[in-house]
Amino acid sequence: AGLASHNISLKGIGYVPENRDIFPTLTVRENLILGTKDPKVKGQWDLNELFNLFPNLKERQDVLGGAISGGEQQMLTMCRCLMGDPELMMIDEPTEGLSPQMIEKVSELLKQISSKGIAILLVEQKLTIALKLSSKVYLMGHGEMVFEGTPKELEKNTKIRKEWLEV
Repeated sequence: AGLASHNISLKGIGYVPENRDIFPTLTVRENLILGTKDPKVKGQWDLNELFNLFPNLKERQDVLGGAISGGEQQMLTMCRCLMGDPELMMIDEPTEGLSPQMIEKVSELLKQISSKGIAILLVEQKLTIALKLSSKVYLMGHGEMVFEGTPKELEKNTKIRKEWLEV
């Protein structure tokens, strides 16, 4: 509602855009440090924990963000968001353009984030991934909500699935 990005972040909302929006001329480490909400306060996530989750980011911490792979950039974007200690992460198409192996890593990270009590608003077109990760599903069609429920309820609702999800 018109708030500056830093004020939104201070309210506990993090955003992971589809296009990743990393800083290509900064190193991986510098990109991560930029996500820190308050360097004087230890948050739920720190560089060491994120590097343990993604050893390839640790190995490439001194490489420019623009020189790492698309999958590594996706990991970097999500990890940078975590450095801000969000209570809610809005994540747009995190698996877009990624290899099956990297999609699995993204899925694992999302599970770990959720297990730490961070709410996730996930926008994802790959239904199998979205249903595997979600506890609640909202399905939009033509700009309106056409379904709201659990993944199991969606699975049972053949009418909605046929009309909006199946070819």
